[in-house]
Amino acid sequence: MSGAANEGKNLEIVVDGESFQRIPIKTRVVMPGDSLDEFITEFAGGKAGEGDVLFVTEKIVAITQGRSYLVTDIQVRPLARFLSKYVTRTPYGIGLGMPETMEMALRECGTPKILFAAAVAAVTKAFGRKGDFYRIAGDKARAIDGPTSGTIPPYNKAVVLGPEKPKEVAYHLKELLGTKAGVAVVDINDLGGNILGSTLPKDGEARLVKILKDNPLGQGHQSTPLGIIRRA
Repeated sequence: MSGAANEGKNLEIVVDGESFQRIPIKTRVVMPGDSLDEFITEFAGGKAGEGDVLFVTEKIVAITQGRSYLVTDIQVRPLARFLSKYVTRTPYGIGLGMPETMEMALRECGTPKILFAAAVAAVTKAFGRKGDFYRIAGDKARAIDGPTSGTIPPYNKAVVLGPEKPKEVAYHLKELLGTKAGVAVVDINDLGGNILGSTLPKDGEARLVKILKDNPLGQGHQSTPLGIIRRA
C-alpha cells in the first residue's frame, strides 16, 4: 500500500463536507483456484484499522469462488444472442451486450426475470427512462463482467459472475483479519457502483457509494482490487 492514487484518479474526495482518502492496494493477479483468505491476508493483513473501511472488488471474490468462465466454454442459446443485440454498450464495460454475458445472466437470474426486465426496459426507454432493466434484473445481472480490451489477462477472454453471499464474505473477512475496520464487497466502475455486501450499516453503505463514485481503483490494468477508505 503506497498511499498514492492510481493514475488519473484522485486520492482524496470530499463527501458531505468530510474528506476521505481512497488508498489502493497493489496485488498480483488473482487466479482461479486461489484462496481468498490467503490472498486477503497477504495483501490486506494489518493495513486497515479502526475507523477505516477495507473495500474488496467483487471480481476477486467471484474468481476465488470458481465463478469465472472462459468465453469459449459458454454455450450460447439463440435467446441470448437476440437479447444481447438490444443492450447498450459503453466504453467502461460490455455489460450484457455480448451473447456470452447475456447467456450467463439468463442462467444466473432465470429466463422469466430477464425477459420481464427486458420487456419493461423496452417500454420505459421509449419514454426516456433508463436503468429499469438492471433495477428489475438485480445485482446478479449488474455484477456480470465481460471481457474488454483493458481487462487483465486471462480475464480478457472470460466472463466473471457476481460473487455468492457477498455479505457473508464481508463478515468472514473482517473476522479473518481480526480488524476493527469495516469490510465491504463492492461492484464499482466508471459509471457508478453498488455495495454488494458489507459489515456497515445502511447509511455507511450509502456514504461508501458516494466515496467510491469516481472509481478510484480504475477500470483496467492497475492491479489494485483492494483499497482502504480512511478519513483524511
